[in-house]
Amino acid sequence: MLNFARGRSQTRSTRSMPFAGMEYHDPKRKSNFVGKILMAAALTAVCIIMLKQSPTFGTPSQFSRHEEGVTHVLVTGGAGYIGSHAALRLLKESYRVTIVDNLSRGNIGAVKVLQELFPEPGRLQFIYADLGDAKAVNKIFSENAFDAVIHFAAVAYVGESTLDPLKYYHNITSNTLVVLEAMAAHGVNTLIYSSTCATYGEPEKMPITEETPQATTQVPINPYGKAKKMAEDIILDFSKNSDMAVMILRYFNVIGSDPEGRLGEAPRPELREHGRISGACFDAARGIMPGLKVKGTDYNTHDGTCIRDYIDVTDLVDAHVKALQKAQPSKVGIYNVGTGKGRSVKEFVEACKKATGVDIKVDYLPRRPGDYAEVFSDPTKIRRELNWTAQHTDLKESLKTAWRWQKAHRDGYGAS
Repeated sequence: MLNFARGRSQTRSTRSMPFAGMEYHDPKRKSNFVGKILMAAALTAVCIIMLKQSPTFGTPSQFSRHEEGVTHVLVTGGAGYIGSHAALRLLKESYRVTIVDNLSRGNIGAVKVLQELFPEPGRLQFIYADLGDAKAVNKIFSENAFDAVIHFAAVAYVGESTLDPLKYYHNITSNTLVVLEAMAAHGVNTLIYSSTCATYGEPEKMPITEETPQATTQVPINPYGKAKKMAEDIILDFSKNSDMAVMILRYFNVIGSDPEGRLGEAPRPELREHGRISGACFDAARGIMPGLKVKGTDYNTHDGTCIRDYIDVTDLVDAHVKALQKAQPSKVGIYNVGTGKGRSVKEFVEACKKATGVDIKVDYLPRRPGDYAEVFSDPTKIRRELNWTAQHTDLKESLKTAWRWQKAHRDGYGAS
């Protein structure tokens, strides 16, 4: 693990105290002192010779140089739910991966799992850093030879964004600008940007295509979507006078976990009320929460609850890898990543009950600020241009996979 530690150098000053009485000059003491200096110098010289004879002495880190046939990908937010799954997939396909995360939402436990799976030198490194610190970000870029960036790092709760919008503009929009500036300064010319369907707001027509308008005064309708759209605009404006290869993936509601049970979703307890519906369902099924709170039953949908397009994390990661492989210099690709099928919250809850085998208690409450009635995608473009189609479309099965990890990791990564 590689950490950037910041601290202050501390200098201690000492004052010599006068010795009471007369000074006595002992020639033996001087001789011993000189002998110790000579011995220390000799040992230092031997150590330097041994180091120089070492085959790795003076060899730069594998992460700091480009290597033919190896693609080095910076995964921001790689300790998070989606980012860690993406890092796993990249490592399985022999990419070199650097994860940068400040662990405000991510889990160091997920990074440890990846390190245990891929312990070989030059495969994976983790750097603790905040993308809001431009100096630290530039240091990372100057010390590593990145070929591409997949930018996941972001706070991502609609409800929280309405309560603390400034956090979202700083974390999403400002931090994306920092990353983009570092990429430009250090000649990293491929960016895969993790965006969201929230940039569309609540369109008049369904399903959502890539041509669905984003720019009306009512769209997007929450700070999370607005911050993401601003970040997209910055990227698109920059790309007009750049040879950067850009892929923007606007995805929908993510569920599921690694089918082999190595990774899962483990949000911080204090964020449960803002989290994904799948996490809320599992918390209710495990008895962590007394029941599930469904906010809003009076939407203009067939059963009154919100309709969403639920995409399995395994499919989502596959879309990112395909985007990385298809990215072309001076070209921008914008894609919706979804199944093309909308399911209501009530339908989701029923699937969750079947997946967990628990008759979850449900409380129906008023609407949550910032939510849209109906959002689902038209995946035609990504299927045609990237040859990507969602494979894990059985809602109950995706929830079953995630539930297995939840049951095996009752304290998140703390129990793994």
